[in-house]
Amino acid sequence: MVGPFGLGPKQTMRSRALGLARPLVARGHAVRLFMPPWHTPEEAGRTWEEEGGVALRYVALAGGTLGITRRLVRETLDWQPDVVHAFKPKAYSGLVAAWLWQFHRRRVRVVVDTDDWEGWGGWNDREPYSRPQKHFFAWQERHGMTHNHALTVASRALESIAREMDIPPTRVVYVPNGPGIPDREVSAAVRAGRRERLGLGERPTLLLYSRLFEFDTARLLAVLRGVRAAVPDLAVLSVGAGLFAGDSAALRAGLAGAGLAEAVVELGWVEPDELPEVLAAADVGLYLMDDVLLNRTKCPVKLVDMLLAGVPVVGEAVGQVPETVRDGETGLVRPSGDVEGLVAAAARLLGDPAGRARMGAAARADVRERFNWDALAERLLPAYGLSSGRGT
Repeated sequence: MVGPFGLGPKQTMRSRALGLARPLVARGHAVRLFMPPWHTPEEAGRTWEEEGGVALRYVALAGGTLGITRRLVRETLDWQPDVVHAFKPKAYSGLVAAWLWQFHRRRVRVVVDTDDWEGWGGWNDREPYSRPQKHFFAWQERHGMTHNHALTVASRALESIAREMDIPPTRVVYVPNGPGIPDREVSAAVRAGRRERLGLGERPTLLLYSRLFEFDTARLLAVLRGVRAAVPDLAVLSVGAGLFAGDSAALRAGLAGAGLAEAVVELGWVEPDELPEVLAAADVGLYLMDDVLLNRTKCPVKLVDMLLAGVPVVGEAVGQVPETVRDGETGLVRPSGDVEGLVAAAARLLGDPAGRARMGAAARADVRERFNWDALAERLLPAYGLSSGRGT
């Protein structure tokens, strides 16, 4: 598996690639991740093995774009893999996939994974890339999706885009994301203790667990104001930090301006091992999504995390949300922009302890059945040209 960056702060390699790699190793396959550690350059050149048996390699960052790409290709081929799975058809992983497809496709099976839309209407519109970079990434994305032995996609929207590109359906494999947190059930006593430490007490608690770029902050503030009007003793548990500089500060300022600051318990970044208890401390999750291409094509790990923690979610019906949240069973889904509907849904669940407990239990069971990484990894086997069963 080849990535365009390391294990953090972006989560594709940590959540998606590792999530799929671990069950493959458990089946007897050998898996190694090759990555350029742009966000932690001091780790360049490091090789190690994680607890699940997956080998990881951070290549050296030298020689510019061509030098790093050649190093990724060389080290990957030196390992003599049967399959190379490039996570994202963009940047270094996209270059490696293109190189292997052009020169080595009879020697190694090339599989490309896409879990977002990178070009126009996607990350090109969000990231501060130069104009030439944006044009190159847009070309690279389409080239990578169409030049491979198999394409794995994380969302139904990406599956539809692949059809529009006339990629044969037999070459496209739908593999949504599983959770990014440990699968650990939180007891009532542990949950109560965590709530006490967070200062939540008995207050009905709404969970905001997001990178803050998926929605208009003004809509979030309108929803929170409405929920607080219906539930005066509301607490808002805010977990995570904004993806872009200043997002968290802007949200903080907006909450203060809306008179909501005193209702918010802001935790910022939380270590993954702590997240099951922290998320489970909330009563209801809120997941907002603007109806734009970037959101329609993504498969939100954080949404799956909340459900696995046993938190029913009120979400906007964009992209994968209606597939991930079973409306009326594991949460409530409303159209994007329906502030009144979102307020009513959140207030309803916050005022119904028995109903949300039932939904929370169903949410956890549903994620464990439909979105566990073992079952998702099984879907990769046809893309890899393998039958189900143990590896060699």
